[in-house]
Amino acid sequence: MESEITRRGKAGRPRPNREIDLYSTPGGTRAVENPVRRAILAALREREHTFEEIVDLAGRAKSTISVHLRDLVAAGVVGSRVDPEDARRKIFHLTGGLVASVSPQDRLDDEITAYAGTYRPGSSDPYTFYRLAFRTIRVALMQEGVLLDPLLTRAGERIGEELYPAVAGPDTEAFCTNIARFWEEHRLGRVEVAGTGPLTLLVYDCFECADLPVTGKPACAFDSRILRALFTRHYGRPTAAIETRCYAMGFDHCRFEVVPEVTQELENLPA
Repeated sequence: MESEITRRGKAGRPRPNREIDLYSTPGGTRAVENPVRRAILAALREREHTFEEIVDLAGRAKSTISVHLRDLVAAGVVGSRVDPEDARRKIFHLTGGLVASVSPQDRLDDEITAYAGTYRPGSSDPYTFYRLAFRTIRVALMQEGVLLDPLLTRAGERIGEELYPAVAGPDTEAFCTNIARFWEEHRLGRVEVAGTGPLTLLVYDCFECADLPVTGKPACAFDSRILRALFTRHYGRPTAAIETRCYAMGFDHCRFEVVPEVTQELENLPA
């Protein structure tokens, strides 16, 4: 089991061409490099699984999966309990959550990392500095290939739960109006409803990504999760806010589709 990112190679940097996931555990943070283990953990992030389900999802031999699970349990990343419907079976689950991912392939080019944000001395907008700090720190991490989406997701979920009472409405139209007002008042962006089938929100001047470099990938994990938490509470069922456009993808706005949440299963890995 990989326990430290810097076990080999230059301190503080991932080994070339190796992707790493960082998981929280009761004993601290653990780094996982093996692609099969990373895939097993990705499935367990969705829900608990029995051993047989993990074998089927991974498409690997039982003996191989058994070894991986044994090491993950020993490292404290995975826990297990007896299946209440069959005492001969175990059900596996995560003991913590995904903290971040390190991907050398996702490091930004030097030209892009020259980005330092924009700050105008004497600005009367109290939010300017905080937006600059948030984006600059994030770009600095992206420069090293560190993807904070998991942490931003968890933070967004908590904030969405706290925010809901402030924007709750009697119907979806009033709810969206309240969200748009809150976003504007707190300089989070300008929200517009672009459609209702599915419900589609456009966010202009998005605080999370409007000044980020163009990477071709959506960058609003924080915003997406806030919206997910809000609409899950509003509809009373799991609801996703899927980002289909983003400033970081080269658009002049971010676009979110609010749809019923669908559990994603682990795709089979090649043998």
